Amino acid sequence: MSLGKLLERILQLLPVLLGVSLIVFAMMALTPGDPVQIMIGDQSVTPEQEAALRRDLGLDRPIHERFFLFVTDAVRGDFGESFYHRRPVADVIAERLPATIELSLVALIVALATAIPLGVLAAIRKNSVLDRLATVGSLLGVSLPGFWFGILLMMLFAVHLQILPVSGRIGYSSEIVPITGFLLVDTLLRGNLSAFWDALSHIILPAITLGLPMTAILMRVTRTSMLEVLRQDYVTFAEAKGLSRRRVLFRHALKNALIPTVSVAAIETGSLLGGNMIVETVFGWPGLGRLVVESIFLRNYPLVQAAVLFYAVTYVLLNFAADLLYTALNPRVKL
Repeated sequence: MSLGKLLERILQLLPVLLGVSLIVFAMMALTPGDPVQIMIGDQSVTPEQEAALRRDLGLDRPIHERFFLFVTDAVRGDFGESFYHRRPVADVIAERLPATIELSLVALIVALATAIPLGVLAAIRKNSVLDRLATVGSLLGVSLPGFWFGILLMMLFAVHLQILPVSGRIGYSSEIVPITGFLLVDTLLRGNLSAFWDALSHIILPAITLGLPMTAILMRVTRTSMLEVLRQDYVTFAEAKGLSRRRVLFRHALKNALIPTVSVAAIETGSLLGGNMIVETVFGWPGLGRLVVESIFLRNYPLVQAAVLFYAVTYVLLNFAADLLYTALNPRVKL
């Protein structure tokens, strides 16, 4: 990609981030509830102390001035101080981010490893029992609410069968000193296999719950794309040359069929970050999504705004990465 094209993409990102910041700031400001009153709770404070706290948090300023200060500070990489934690927002997010990234990556792996093979098999065996089951399963996967499906999994595997834990990232007896923040990696780096299996057992249910909608969507996209590719002339020509069925499918058809799948996967990966708010809350997963939900109830404006900005940047960058993958899968596609 040329430098000019790269700069153009970056410039396109700026108005998106500004618009997202404005919308989130306005929604938080218009939401009923006062963060100062929430922080005070049942404590007995004087009006002077309440006014001092409001002044310390910058809530005594007009709303447009607060928004302008947030934007100018964010440009410098300063997202302010969390009202609740009384620490820099960047530090609070950095603590929770590894848990969310780890959960999202495992959910993505589960989705891709399930959706692509099922989509290919459903296309090859069109109208078979497998195709019909995959179609019905994908329909259910898209339709089922994430929190409801998560509770069902929790009731079955954690409560009745008691083979998987209910919540958290790792058991208290297996806690280790973090290195990267990703427990599945850290446990292996520490050489603690029992802790690795403990961390893996904790992530299974939330990862399946988070990856289910993505699995259903990618399976349908892969099946539809594969069916379209299999009808192309170059596939018929490859078969006429005497190439094996497997080579035609995986060498010629699948590579082109994956182009729409890559596009949808990039968009859905960004959606994982939004969907993890519900999943992390249901399973008590100590990630960024759960932190955002807690911050919304606490009216913790700086943290919510910074987290949403992070989601927006991630979403745009994932779509940019999908564009790059287009050219790798099909050199005829130009950015």
